[in-house]
Amino acid sequence: MPVITPFRRLPRTTEDPDTPEPVAHPSLQARLAHWRSWRTRHPRTALALRRTTTALAAVLVLGALLLPNTFVALEPNRFVRIPAEAVVGAVLLLCLPRVPRLVLAVLLGLGLGALTVLNLLDMGFTEYLGRGFNVVLDWGLLDDAQSYVADSMGGAAATWAAVGAVTGVLLLLVLMALATVRLGELLATHRERAARGALITATVWLTCSALGVQTFGVPVATQGASAAARAQAHRVVDTLRDEAAFAREAKADRFGATPGAQLVPDLRGKDVIFAFVESYGRSALEDPVMAPGVGRALDTGADALARAGFRARSGWLTSATYGGGSWLGHSTFLSGLWVDNQQRYRTVTAGDHLTLTEAFRKTGAWDTVGVMPGVQKAWPEAEWYGLDKVYDAFDVGYEGPKFSWSTMPDQYALEAFQRLEHGRKRDKRLMAEIILTSSHQPWAPIPRMVDWDEIGDGSVFDGIEKSGVKASDIIADTTRSKEEYGRSVQYSVTSLTQWLERYGTDDTVLVFLGDHQPLARVSGDRASRDVPVSIVARDPKVLDAIDDWNWTEGLEPARDAPVWKMSSFRDRFLTAYGSTPHPTKG
Repeated sequence: MPVITPFRRLPRTTEDPDTPEPVAHPSLQARLAHWRSWRTRHPRTALALRRTTTALAAVLVLGALLLPNTFVALEPNRFVRIPAEAVVGAVLLLCLPRVPRLVLAVLLGLGLGALTVLNLLDMGFTEYLGRGFNVVLDWGLLDDAQSYVADSMGGAAATWAAVGAVTGVLLLLVLMALATVRLGELLATHRERAARGALITATVWLTCSALGVQTFGVPVATQGASAAARAQAHRVVDTLRDEAAFAREAKADRFGATPGAQLVPDLRGKDVIFAFVESYGRSALEDPVMAPGVGRALDTGADALARAGFRARSGWLTSATYGGGSWLGHSTFLSGLWVDNQQRYRTVTAGDHLTLTEAFRKTGAWDTVGVMPGVQKAWPEAEWYGLDKVYDAFDVGYEGPKFSWSTMPDQYALEAFQRLEHGRKRDKRLMAEIILTSSHQPWAPIPRMVDWDEIGDGSVFDGIEKSGVKASDIIADTTRSKEEYGRSVQYSVTSLTQWLERYGTDDTVLVFLGDHQPLARVSGDRASRDVPVSIVARDPKVLDAIDDWNWTEGLEPARDAPVWKMSSFRDRFLTAYGSTPHPTKG
């Protein structure tokens, strides 16, 4: 009977050429042993590396704890204070055994990293929009920011900026967690000395807080990080509470039940145009860099209109937004509600609160149209605004170049409006809402006026765009940004006044205004939210109806002209032109 031996793996020989050699992977223990041996062989270098890593971890954590949330406050003296959060964190880490200490250190690091990101977002939002970042409402605006970079600097720059931002946030969170773990382990290694140091630091903090001790003009004792966290939490709570309150407010409407026959009867037979000039704010008329040029453009326009038989009155409105978010200004002006955030905008546009534009449609006496060069996708809000027809960026036959964010020059948009709507025969009068975009940041390149008869399909602007200033040349230069912003406003108001001079009739009524101030870098720190507003007409009865408003004669409001909240304009306008209130209740 044959003997069956158990299978045995034969040793590999050099005669097995097709069998791959096993790859040796050092174990984690081996790597750690190698590291320890390196530290033994190079003790001074290892010590220097440990101390440098610890110092960087401390700088990162303390820097994050002391980081303000505005650029104005970003000064060296802010970083020579004692943060209470550092003392409390050190005490907590000292009290815990190793595993809970590691978990807490990681959580503290991630939390501090997240707070740092929010502080940086606050800085950006305050610089551009004049307010802090809202963690409930504002994430969608980051997409708008990327689109703005793409339009201004190109798609590649926008992509790299987005990748860089995401990578930076992830890296910050990881580094902050590693830093707090590093400091926590250092405290545990030197527990007795660390406890004494924490006690001494806490005593110093309490003493400085009680006595109001300051250094370099700021208090030594600070709770800045916890205050920033509380502010973010309060902002969230206030936002959630505001949603229900505003929904009730939007249901109440002084003219909500007014029949169409009783709305704006004194404007029957008039073509009424509401035009918004992008970023046309009070600073354009008062800042020493921008005001001279803008003032000359308004004076020139007013003189030309006066020769054509037009008169104007002007005042100030306080916008619901600042530095951006134009749609909030538009909806506030036309709805009579204070729409200062995206949540309110969604609420009001989803309801049936009467807008000025809808009031004209409701009468049945006007065709209502919108000219929206900045709209490049579906825009369902048109129905809420009461617009029968909307011309977006693709509906006006423009074949010329974009000017940074602006899809077409204002002069072309106005000429297209004349060709498509205002200049043709119609059975009803016309009410139009026009959004002019050439004064949208970054204000480079800027179009120039051309002969109105040469506008054609817009190709005439090709050479102007190519020879213009590049956005990248001015975007970080405050003075040049102010100069180019002023030039863009001059161009926009010149386009509008020339259009009215050329095509306006005895029955044309033009209401034009800014939607918000430009960003803080241009309008200035602590600038108001005021924007100019003007009503222009040939028929003296149109301006006689607003005599009691005490507005300034001409296109430039006096510094002491009345200032109203933008949300008050709708009711004042409807009342001035004969509308009868029939309220609906919330």
